[in-house]
Amino acid sequence: MNHLESSEDYLERILMLHKKNSVVRAIDLANEMNFSKASISIALKKLRDRNYIFVNKSDGNIILTAEGESLAKSVYEKHVIISKVLIALGVNEDIALKDACKVEHDLSEETFEAIKKHYEEHVVIK
Repeated sequence: MNHLESSEDYLERILMLHKKNSVVRAIDLANEMNFSKASISIALKKLRDRNYIFVNKSDGNIILTAEGESLAKSVYEKHVIISKVLIALGVNEDIALKDACKVEHDLSEETFEAIKKHYEEHVVIK
């Protein structure tokens, strides 16, 4: 897994956790991703250094910056659309979700937009 892919996975997970809970802390990420607290700490430092997140010192809440949120939303949208397309094609849901996670990082924006357009025009309507 390359650095960008890893960062995207963390940002996507932070976004998803924020949708479920109002506060996301390092321990929440560790539990959700099955990683050690040390691994999470290293990853969060890299995300802070890239200006994707900041951590509230008073409560430990991990907050996405505008740039981090934009990237997280983009990755999450790809994940959702690709998994829905695969499921619509008859792929088992568990496999579709795992495959979408792999594919979401490598698709060009042009390819994703074509898949999304096709999905919205032909699959969602039915």
